[in-house]
Amino acid sequence: MTGDETGLAGLLYEFGLLKRYKRTGWLVAGVRDPESVAEHSFRAAIIAAVLAKLEGGDPERAAFMALFHDTQETRITDIPYIGKRYVKAAPNEEVTADQVRDVTAPVADMVRDAVAEYEDRSSVEAVCARDADKLECLIQAVEYREQGHQNVQGCIDSSLAALTTPSGKRLAEEALRTGTLEWVTRVLNGD
Repeated sequence: MTGDETGLAGLLYEFGLLKRYKRTGWLVAGVRDPESVAEHSFRAAIIAAVLAKLEGGDPERAAFMALFHDTQETRITDIPYIGKRYVKAAPNEEVTADQVRDVTAPVADMVRDAVAEYEDRSSVEAVCARDADKLECLIQAVEYREQGHQNVQGCIDSSLAALTTPSGKRLAEEALRTGTLEWVTRVLNGD
């Protein structure tokens, strides 16, 4: 094994932590067993692909950026919004650079470029990936609300306000009008 594979293996283990790290904002809202960062990123990637397709961008690129948008949380954790008033985390690009320091250059460049594009909002795909992050949060909040959690409206409101794409705004409005399991009823009824 060369140093490159050792660094890559370490990075894969590090990113695997995201399956265990819970989204702390939901803990603050009273959700006892909230989604993990990885679960959030999975659905955000799907939403990013959908938004990019609707907005005339490259769905694969948008989904790719969404997969990496929170990987820095292995090092800085998921700081809830109230904590961000008091704690200033290193910029995501800086954290990513540290994460990929011991990784082969082509892979390191791929990850750094995806994070930089996402953070800079330098493409339609990056804008869609950022909207996907917010739309995923809104959808998750609606699901938690239907499960009886009462302290999620602030997440819904802030996510809705942060959306910038026309497609993201339309999907958010529909998600707010639609029950989270209405799709099951339509399938069972043959609609």
